[in-house]
Amino acid sequence: MVLAAPRLIDRGDLVAALDRAAARKVTVISAPAGSGKTSLLHAWADRPGQPGRLALVRVHRGQQDAQQFWLTLLDAIQHARATAGRADPPAATPDFNAPAMVDRVLSELADAQDGVTLVIDDLHELRSPDAPAQLTRLLTSLPPNARAILTTRHDTRLRLHQLRLAGELAEIRAADLRFTERETRQLLDASGIALSDSGVALLHERTEGWAAGLRLAALSLAGHPDPERFVAEFSGSDRTIAEYLLAEMLERQPPDVQDLLLRTSLLDRVNGELADLLTGRRGSERILLSLEDANAFVESLDPERTWFRYHHLFADLLRLEMRRTLPEEVPALHRRAAGWFSVQGQVAEAIRHTQAAGDWADAARLLADQSFSMTLDGQSQTMQALLRAFPPGEERPELALVRANADLLQGRLGQAAAQLALAETHAETAPPERQHRLRVAVASLQLSLARRRGDLADVVEQVRFLASPVTGQSDEDIALGSDLRAVALMNLGVAEAWTLGGRPDAERHLQEGAALAREIGRPYLEVACLAHLGFASLVLQPFATIRRRCRDAIALAEHYGWGMEPVIAPALIMLAGLMFWAGEFDEGERWLRRAEPALQTDTGPDLRLHAHMASGLLNAGRGHHREAFLEYSEAEQLRSQMLGSHGWASQMTGSMLAAQARAGLTAEARAVLAALDDQQASTGEIGNALAVICLAEDNPAAALAAAAEVVDGTAPVVGYVTVLEANLLAGLAHRELGDQRAANQAAERALALAEPDRLVLPFAVTGSAGLLAALPRHQTAHGALRADILDVLRGSSPAASERPALPPTEELSAGELKVLRYLPTNLSRPEIAGELSVSLNTVSTHVRSIYAKLQVRDRTSAVQRARELRLLAAGRTR
Repeated sequence: MVLAAPRLIDRGDLVAALDRAAARKVTVISAPAGSGKTSLLHAWADRPGQPGRLALVRVHRGQQDAQQFWLTLLDAIQHARATAGRADPPAATPDFNAPAMVDRVLSELADAQDGVTLVIDDLHELRSPDAPAQLTRLLTSLPPNARAILTTRHDTRLRLHQLRLAGELAEIRAADLRFTERETRQLLDASGIALSDSGVALLHERTEGWAAGLRLAALSLAGHPDPERFVAEFSGSDRTIAEYLLAEMLERQPPDVQDLLLRTSLLDRVNGELADLLTGRRGSERILLSLEDANAFVESLDPERTWFRYHHLFADLLRLEMRRTLPEEVPALHRRAAGWFSVQGQVAEAIRHTQAAGDWADAARLLADQSFSMTLDGQSQTMQALLRAFPPGEERPELALVRANADLLQGRLGQAAAQLALAETHAETAPPERQHRLRVAVASLQLSLARRRGDLADVVEQVRFLASPVTGQSDEDIALGSDLRAVALMNLGVAEAWTLGGRPDAERHLQEGAALAREIGRPYLEVACLAHLGFASLVLQPFATIRRRCRDAIALAEHYGWGMEPVIAPALIMLAGLMFWAGEFDEGERWLRRAEPALQTDTGPDLRLHAHMASGLLNAGRGHHREAFLEYSEAEQLRSQMLGSHGWASQMTGSMLAAQARAGLTAEARAVLAALDDQQASTGEIGNALAVICLAEDNPAAALAAAAEVVDGTAPVVGYVTVLEANLLAGLAHRELGDQRAANQAAERALALAEPDRLVLPFAVTGSAGLLAALPRHQTAHGALRADILDVLRGSSPAASERPALPPTEELSAGELKVLRYLPTNLSRPEIAGELSVSLNTVSTHVRSIYAKLQVRDRTSAVQRARELRLLAAGRTR
C-alpha cells in the first residue's frame, strides 16, 4: 500500500493575490524549490470563473534548445485558441530564426479575440543563452489582450525594468508563498493530524512556512506515535529538512514501491514500460498512478497519465539514496535506460544515459552517428551540451565529427575545417564496417563547409560518390546514413547549380534529395531541396515551370510553419526574381521583402548574393540605375568572397557594369572592364555591358559592333536572355544610326525570344519603349506581348499570371492558338490567312471557335480575355 501525502488546502488569499497580479501584463513568481509555485498555478487555473484562455508550458529539466521551447509555446497558444482546423505544430529546423518565431507568437496572441494568458512554469530550467533576450522581447511586446505568468526558482536574466516602471510587472516571492500559522493548522487538520497549538506554532517556526517542508512534516507525522516529540526534535535548514523528511517518507513505503522509486530516480521522466524494464517486474504503471493519486511527490505529465516525473527535491534524494544503497547497479540501470531510449528514437536521452554509465566509447559513437539527425531536429544546443559532458581524458576521434558540426553551426569555419581534417584521418583508420558511413559524414560536412565558404565548384568532383546509394551495408547502417545522404544530395545539388555545366546534375540531385527526404520523413530537407530547385532549373526549364516549383516549395514550407525561416528563402528570392522578369515589380517586391528576415541569420554568401541580384533586377527594371549598381556591386563583392570560379560570374559582372554605365559612371565602368581577363571579357554578358557603355557614350556604331558578336552567336552566353538583350541593344543602336528597318528587325527578334517566357524586364532595363512603339503592329507576330510590355513600361501592371485557366474541356487547339496570336494585330482575316498559309474559311472557323471557347462576342474581348489567361505565350494551349 502506498503511503499517502497530506491533502492540499484551499489557499484562497494567495489565489486572490495571484488573480490581482495577473491583471498586469507580466507576473513573475520567484521562489526556491518546494515553495508551492506550481500548486498555486494549478489552484489559480482551476478556480471557478477563470476568464480567458490559458496556454500552459512547463520547461523541461535542463532545456538547452530555445527552439524546442518556442515550438512548445506556439503549440500551446494555438491549442488554447482551439482554432478550427488547426494545423500541426511547426517542426524544428537546424537554422532556427528566433526573431521570426517571436513575431509569429506575437501574431498568434494578437489574433486571439478572447485573450490568452501564457503560463510558463520552471523557467529557470531554460538554459539557452539566447532565450532571455528573445523572451524579453516577447514579454515587453505582448498585445493588449495577452498576459504572461512565469514561475522560476531564482531571478532570471529577463530585462523587464520598463514593465516595472510602467506598473505592468507584478512579482510574487518566497515570502508571499509561505504558509501562515493558520494555514499550517489547516494543512494538519486536513491530514488528520492532532497537534497542540504550541506544536503547530513550533512546526511553523521551524519550517518558516516552507510548503514542501510542511507537506513532508505532515507526511511524517501521519501515524507517528508521538507527534509532539517529533516536532520538538525537528530542526535544520530547508535542505536538511527535506533530506530528513523525504528519507523517512521513503522508508515507510512498501519494499516494491521503494525499489521502483530508487531504480527509476535516474530518469527525468518515467512510464510503466520503462519502469518495468529497470525493476525487472511488471505492474509499475499501477504503482506510479497510485503514487500520484496519493500526492506522494509524483505527477503525471500528459492527460493520459502515461508519463510521470518526481518532484525535484524528491528525485534528488532518491538519487543520493540509490548511489548509497545500489552503487554497483547504477551503470547497468543506465545502460538499460539507454537501450530503451535508443529503440524509441529518443537519441539525446540514450546518449545521456550511455555517458552516465561511463561507456564513453559507445556514447561517442552514438553521438557521432546521430549528430546530423539531432541538428535536423533542432537540437544543436543539446548536442553541444552532450559534447561538453565528455571528460577531458575521453577525447575520442569520432567526436571530431561532432565538433566540426558544432563549429559549422556557430560559424567557426576555420575550426570546423581543422576538426574535419581530424575526422577524415580517423575515417581512414576506422573499422571497415564504419568506414563508409564516416566518409559520407565527413564529405557531407565538407560540402556544408564549402557552401558556407562559397567554394562551390571545386568540391563537386571529390564528393561525387555521395550521389550513389549506399551498397553493401547493413540495413541499420543504411538507415543511419539516409539523413547524411539526403543532406549530401542537397549540398551537392546547390554546388552544381553554380556551375552552368552542372545544372542538369544539380536538378537531378535536388529532386533525388527531396524524394529521399520525403521517404525518410525529413520534411526540412525536402523543403530545402525544393527551395533550391528553382535556381538549379534556370536555363533548363521554362520560367512557368520554375515559378510553379518555387510556389510548391513555399506552400510545403508554410504547411510546416517555416514560411519565414531561412530554409525557404531561396525559393522566395527566386520567385521574386521571376516576377521581376515578367514585369510584375510590385508583387515581386513583396516576395523579396518576405525573404528579408531569413537573411538576418548567417546564411552564407550564396543566398545573400541571390538577394542582392534580385534587388538589382528590381531597381534596374524601375529605372533606378544607381541603386541597381549598388546592389549588383554588393553581389559582386560577395562573389569575390566565394572561392573558385562560378558559371554566373560573367552575368553578375555584366549586370553591374551595365547599371554603372546607365547611372552615368561610364569612365568607372570602362576601368572595371579593362581589368577583366580575356576569357571573361569575351563573354556575351560583358559584350552587352560594353554595348551599354558605348550607347551611354553616344557611340551607337561601337555599341552595334559589341552587340553583334552576341547576336550572331560568336560570343559564349549564359542563356538566351543575353541574346535577347543584345538584340534590344542592337535595335537601339540602329535607331540612333537612323536605320529603322534594322531596328524593327532587332526588336522583332527580341520579342520572339521573349515570347515563350513572356519576358518584360529586358525591355524595361534597356529603355526599349521607343523601340517597341516604333515597331508597326502589322509587322510583328507578337502583338499581344508587345502591348503587354508597353503597358508595363508606361506604368500599368501586366496581366496577372496567377488567374485561373479555362476548364480542360475548353482548351484551344494548336491551329486556334496560332490564329489567336494575330488577333491583337491590325491584320484582317484574309491577311492572317495569308500569314499562316491557310484558307480564309479555316481562319473564320478558328475565330468562331475561339470566341465560343473564350466566351466572348468580338475580337477586342477575345484579346482581353486571352491576355488575362496568358494564352498568347508559345506552347500554352489551354
